[in-house]
Amino acid sequence: MKPILQLYRGYANEEELIVMGHVFKRTYDYDFQKKNFKNATSIINQFRIKTLENFDIYLKFGNQEIHTKTLDDGYFKFCIPLEQETHFGWMEYEVSIKDGDKTITEKGSFIRPHKGKLGIISDIDDTFLISHTQNFFKKIYILLFKNVNDRKVFTDVVPHYQALSSAGRHNKEEENAFFYVSSSEWNLYRFIVKFTKIHHLPRAVILLKDIKRGITDFFMSGRGNHDHKFDKIKHVLEFYPNLKYVLLGDDSQHDPVLYERICKIFPVTVKAVYIRQTGNHQKEATKKIMKNLENLEVSVCYYKHSSEAIMHSKSIGLI
Repeated sequence: MKPILQLYRGYANEEELIVMGHVFKRTYDYDFQKKNFKNATSIINQFRIKTLENFDIYLKFGNQEIHTKTLDDGYFKFCIPLEQETHFGWMEYEVSIKDGDKTITEKGSFIRPHKGKLGIISDIDDTFLISHTQNFFKKIYILLFKNVNDRKVFTDVVPHYQALSSAGRHNKEEENAFFYVSSSEWNLYRFIVKFTKIHHLPRAVILLKDIKRGITDFFMSGRGNHDHKFDKIKHVLEFYPNLKYVLLGDDSQHDPVLYERICKIFPVTVKAVYIRQTGNHQKEATKKIMKNLENLEVSVCYYKHSSEAIMHSKSIGLI
C-alpha cells in the first residue's frame, strides 16, 4: 500500500515560509456527491485514516531541497528562513516522499500577503457554514447525512467576505489575506476546501485541530478545548505584525472570549470584531464582552444577519 501525501495551504512573511501536511498509510476517498448513508460512510471514513510517523519528507522551494520527518500523528511542518525576496500573493511549493524506488510529489500553495491593509480571520462552523453546533445531535445528523452540495452558508455572508477580501485593493489581482481557524480537525480539510470553493468564499489558509484517528473521535469532532484556536490566531498576528485584523466568529462556543483575549494582547492591531448571533436572543455574556472591546477602541458588530455586518463594515469604512 503506497503512502499518501496531503498538503495544506501555507503562508510566508518577509523572512520565513511555513508549509504543512500529513502522510497517510491509509485514507479514504471522500465522494462529495454521495447522499444519505453513503455520505455518512464517507464522513466516518475520514476518521478511520492511518498515519505514518517518522516518515522522510522533502520540501523543494527555489534552489533548496529540505528534508524532515513526520511527527507521531503523521503531521509535518516546515518552518524555513527565506533567503531571497519572494513575490506577493499566492505561490506554489512542492513536497515529495519516497516509496521504495518511486517518488511521490504533490504541489501545494502558500500566500505572502500584499503589504498593508487587512488580515481577516474567520471561524467556520456557524460563522459562515450553518452547522448547529449548539445542538449536538442536529450537528452530527447534518454532518453525516447532508453532503457538501447540500450544506448551506448564511445569507449575504459571501458578498461580505468577498468585499473584505478586496477591501482597500485597487488591483483585482490583489487580495487581503484570509485565515479560516476552526475547532474542526484536519480530517475535514478536504470538505472545507470543497465547500468554500462551491460558495465562492475567499481562498484562505485553513488552520485546524490535530487529526483524529478513530471512529469514536468522530463524535467528539469540534468539541473539547478551544485553546488551539487562540494559539493559532495569536501566531498569525505575531507572524504578520504590520497587518490590521478583522475577526469574525459566532456566539455558539468560545469565539467572543478568545477574541477578547486577542484584543487585549494586540491593542493596536485588531480593527473590528464581528460575532454572529446563533440563537433567538443575544447572549448577555457576549454583549458584555463586545462593550468591553468598544472600550478598547475596537469596532464591534453583534449581528443576526450578514446584511447588518455589511452595513457596519461600510459605516466604518472597512469596505
